[in-house]
Amino acid sequence: MSQTDQKLRFCLLQARNPGDPVREEEHQAFADRLGVEADCIRGVDVLNEPLNEGLLEGVDALVIGGAGEYSVVEPPEPIQKLIDFVGLVGDQGFPTFASCFGFQCLVVALGGEVIHDSDGSEVGSTWVDLSPEGAQDSLFGNLPGRFIAQQGHKDRASVLPSEAICLAKNAAVPFQAIRLGEKPVFATQFHPELTGATNRLRFERYIAHYGEVFGAQRARQMLKEFVPSPEASSLLAGFSDFLRSKRV
Repeated sequence: MSQTDQKLRFCLLQARNPGDPVREEEHQAFADRLGVEADCIRGVDVLNEPLNEGLLEGVDALVIGGAGEYSVVEPPEPIQKLIDFVGLVGDQGFPTFASCFGFQCLVVALGGEVIHDSDGSEVGSTWVDLSPEGAQDSLFGNLPGRFIAQQGHKDRASVLPSEAICLAKNAAVPFQAIRLGEKPVFATQFHPELTGATNRLRFERYIAHYGEVFGAQRARQMLKEFVPSPEASSLLAGFSDFLRSKRV
């Protein structure tokens, strides 16, 4: 990265099928929350593009988004390759922020476990609590002890990697956020790139699926339950500030 180039640049890994409208919405959501222009983020389709260390050249950090139809539990070949790559990046300590599915990739890649948990699934806006370690963290410590976050998952981490520090949790999910030791590698089960409004839009995109899961009437009622999450939504801006502070 040239010292004369003051723009932060990111690589965004995405596991979304062709035609999924969330692909572009996710890209823009990360740009908005990171506080950069959309063209400062290179989107990578992990289902069809090769993953190698060349992706990290010329970028300040890696970000990993969600997945419309994929899971790290019994992953297909492209997702296993993503897990392997994320493990390599995590071991190296390259600056990373992983969200939801990305969180699960990081957990599995470094020796933890992720399980299907339909009873513990979270969709919408939920309360999350900082752990004592989270309250002391340089990034998460800027949040209040309890805050609202945007959710959309049915898998969750059941065992963390040995290096991971739990930064946040709630009653449904014991591991809502982690950091890899002192490395600049963060991950959240929730979606800090989303707001109440954009999470509601995403729910609408998948309303047919949620109608099957919750029933059509309950799914329509859930559309009214999304609320703002300003503290959680500030995390990625804080990550950008963190990256700027590390520049020489």
